[in-house]
Amino acid sequence: MTSPGDPSAHLIDVDLDGFQHEVLDASEVRPVLVDFWADWCAPCHALAPHLGRVVADLDGRIRLAKIEVDEGENMKLAGQYKLRGFPTVILFYRGVELGRFSGARSRREILDWLRIHLPDDLAGLAVS
Repeated sequence: MTSPGDPSAHLIDVDLDGFQHEVLDASEVRPVLVDFWADWCAPCHALAPHLGRVVADLDGRIRLAKIEVDEGENMKLAGQYKLRGFPTVILFYRGVELGRFSGARSRREILDWLRIHLPDDLAGLAVS
C-alpha cells in the first residue's frame, strides 16, 4: 500500500507495447513525465530520485513513466522521439509533447522547468 507523497504511487514502468495507453492516452487526463533512461547511465541514476520527489510532491497531479531504453524493443521509442542521449525527460499532455530536457537536474530545476512547460491552467501544479 502506498501513502501520500510516495513516488511509487504515481510511477509506472512502461515499454513499447504500453506506451500508447500508459503515456499518450493517460496524458489526456493528467500530464505525464517520461524518463528515458539506461541502467549503465550514471546521470540517469542521479536524476531518478529528483523526479520521484517532484512527482511525490505533486501527489498524483503528474504521472511519471520510466522507460529503460535497453530493454526489449524500447529503443524504438528513443528513435521515434529522436533522443540523442540519456537521461531524456519528455512532458506529455493531451497526447502532445510540451517540452523535454536531457541530463541530470535538481528537484528545483525540474519544478522550474515544469512551470515553464505546463499550460497556464496547470502551471500552478509545480509548486515549490
